[in-house]
Amino acid sequence: MKQTIFIITGMSGSGKSQALKCFEDFGFYCIDNLPIKLLGPLSELIKKEKHFRNIALGLDIREAKFMNNFTEEIKTAEKLGLKTKIIFLDSADSVLLQRFSETRHRHPLGKNIADAIKAERKILCSLKEKADKVIDTSKLTLGELKENLSALLELKKSTEVKISVLSFGYKYGLPLDADLVFDVRFLPNPYYVGSLKHKTGLDKPVQNFISRHRPYRQFIKDYTAQIKKLLPLYVKEGKSYLTIAIGCTGGKHRSVFIAHTIASKLSAAGYSVSEYHRDIRK
Repeated sequence: MKQTIFIITGMSGSGKSQALKCFEDFGFYCIDNLPIKLLGPLSELIKKEKHFRNIALGLDIREAKFMNNFTEEIKTAEKLGLKTKIIFLDSADSVLLQRFSETRHRHPLGKNIADAIKAERKILCSLKEKADKVIDTSKLTLGELKENLSALLELKKSTEVKISVLSFGYKYGLPLDADLVFDVRFLPNPYYVGSLKHKTGLDKPVQNFISRHRPYRQFIKDYTAQIKKLLPLYVKEGKSYLTIAIGCTGGKHRSVFIAHTIASKLSAAGYSVSEYHRDIRK
């Protein structure tokens, strides 16, 4: 089995250092802000010293030729028989601006913050496309980020796909890291039923209200079957992680129940599934 190096990269201010701290908690040997040119020599050391098993590296855009050097050094690691998993952290521009404003940190590109973010996003565009997993940290707490990373490390076989089923509210924005998005606002809204307004999709009365409608039953049957058909195709294309996002207006009733139901059915079918309700407390 090939040794794996986890590479944590992405937009400045998106939480790469916090992600590395999470990997440290998982028992990984972590190196932050590793110069790109040292990735090759480090790969040789990892290959030679067998006790280096769990490695996570934090890489960012501090170097002028970041992308060219990154591609070259990744090839060096692969030639040595090492496997790399790239985790790309991203956040909305407005969130990145706010974080830099609050911390008063200088952006690695050294420009006006807004211009620097725009330039960095352009440089990292191709790397984001190559990433094994993209995590949008715009609305994640440190605990939620750790849950996301923990889910990634639960993979046991290269032929498995780790499924994350996420509920969200459209009024709070689309989840940027979703692979599949489905809108369940066609279902009756429990929000307008007085006794259900302040409950959630995890409460039995809300579940009973939604499930008694025929469109719900047909949707669950058809959509779950469709996902099961697609999963082998995603695995065939080398995808290890799949995020399914289910949305309703506020992310508290319909999307929560639908996401919970789909997650339960996929889990019962033997798939590795995690469930997360982004906006349920709002």
